[in-house]
Amino acid sequence: MQEKLLALVAGVCEEVFPGVTPRKEVVVERPSDMAHGDYATNAALAFSGNPKDNADKILSVINKNLPDYLSGVSVAGPGFINFTLSPKYLSEVLTSVIKEGPKFGHNPAFAGLNILTEYTDPNPFKEFHIGHLMPNVIGESISRLLECAGARVERMSYQGDVGLHIGKAVWGMIHNPQTILDSESLAKKTAYLGQSYVVGSKAYEESEENKKEIQEINEKIFKRSDAEINELYDRGKRWSLEHFEEIYKILGTAFDHYVFESEVAGEGQRLVRANLGKVFEESDGAVVYKGEKNGLHTRVFLNKQGLPTYEAKDLALALYKFSLREWDLSLTITGKEQNDYFRVMLSALSEIAPEVAGRIRHMGHGLLRFATGKMSSREGNVVTGESLINDTKELVRQKMKESEVPEDKREEVENMVAVAAIKFSILKQGIGKDIIFDFDQSISFEGDSGPYLQYTAVRANSVLGKTSMVPDARNSEGESQTLARFLAHFRDVMERSAREYAPQLLVTYLLELASAFNSFYASNKIIGSEKESYRLALTKAVAITMENGLGALGIKTPKVM
Repeated sequence: MQEKLLALVAGVCEEVFPGVTPRKEVVVERPSDMAHGDYATNAALAFSGNPKDNADKILSVINKNLPDYLSGVSVAGPGFINFTLSPKYLSEVLTSVIKEGPKFGHNPAFAGLNILTEYTDPNPFKEFHIGHLMPNVIGESISRLLECAGARVERMSYQGDVGLHIGKAVWGMIHNPQTILDSESLAKKTAYLGQSYVVGSKAYEESEENKKEIQEINEKIFKRSDAEINELYDRGKRWSLEHFEEIYKILGTAFDHYVFESEVAGEGQRLVRANLGKVFEESDGAVVYKGEKNGLHTRVFLNKQGLPTYEAKDLALALYKFSLREWDLSLTITGKEQNDYFRVMLSALSEIAPEVAGRIRHMGHGLLRFATGKMSSREGNVVTGESLINDTKELVRQKMKESEVPEDKREEVENMVAVAAIKFSILKQGIGKDIIFDFDQSISFEGDSGPYLQYTAVRANSVLGKTSMVPDARNSEGESQTLARFLAHFRDVMERSAREYAPQLLVTYLLELASAFNSFYASNKIIGSEKESYRLALTKAVAITMENGLGALGIKTPKVM
């Protein structure tokens, strides 16, 4: 509809202002207040002259041949033109929602494009903490939005299985040995790895001797030259990867590609050496990229031992990605503290492979904070993703103990609601903003939460399950059009959320729709009313839209709550 109205406005403006170029972009968008209509345009303000006079001229032309999808056009404020959708069109929207079902909201914004999304990236030997939970939730939602927009999306997780953090963890395992049976839980095994990393990190800072030992272990891991260290390394890596899969299953993520630093380190080292004197230069025994020439900063790509740093490995990773497929776009989602790092790495890559660098986009997300601020695994006070899920789940369990959920379904529903609470809290704001996680607010069934949205969908489906009458969107005479007007915007919101990589736009829309439906539900009899078939059509359309929207956020809808 936005595109249709924009085309209408453009054609009218060509007639009213022949040969005149607008001073600013003409847009059509949702007004902040539905009392002003369903869409608004700034066209009258974009051209020279009195905006009110311009608006009247535009209005006059539109009204001569008002399209049947509009019931009215009006002027507001300094010259904004508002459009109100017709009941006939809104009935068609309802019919379309019910007919399309799970496909409602899909759009062609990225049709035919091949897109790779890289996110989560937890490192073996370190616990899966909230810093991994954030990109997982964001990356999965963006991937789903792009798929709904017609893209073919493949997901990748890139994991650091070599590097100093591994050396520290293995040093900790050697100096803090524990007997852990294969039959024991993965949570216990990975907790031990996390403890070992903390032991190794502290030791690294405490003495030069420890630092030297850890650096030697790091080199042996890289070269796989020591059988005892290889055995510790292989066991720890296996434990970590198995544990990550458990968490992905809970979160609803399935990756198509797993890439490890050990697989790209050698190529990264070769790339840097091959471009020494052209892109890179030696500095104090290391090999660096001088980013200052592009307004950036200097970073090391090979350390003094000649080993590749993260930067060199990321160069090779980028080329590896494009060896899999000629991606139209490759998205990498990490914490925003890596923004400057990626600017330098991509600047170096643009001098080596500009055609690849030009199709890579890095997105930096904010931090998830609690009262104690950012958590650090190096200090040993990490908040794991699993513990956050379990703590939220326990609160959900207490809140739902009086619910009518069947006993054999409780565990499944509690998991869905806990994950929804966390995902909503992460996705409700712009991706670059920090988040203060509020446990009580996150599990509220009253509003501004994931469980509230789930509950709205469950309520709508519950109504539909109590009658055999067939929903019919045609009998709308005398009925409020508020809900139908909200539903008419869903396709536009889904498309914009994908184009702008902005799940928060969809979150805001779903909250508005849920509020409108719950007000409708409280004020109107549905089953047994004279308008039952139409009100059921509204209810079914809301249920479909809520489930589709939640699905695009990576949130499942329970059958009961």
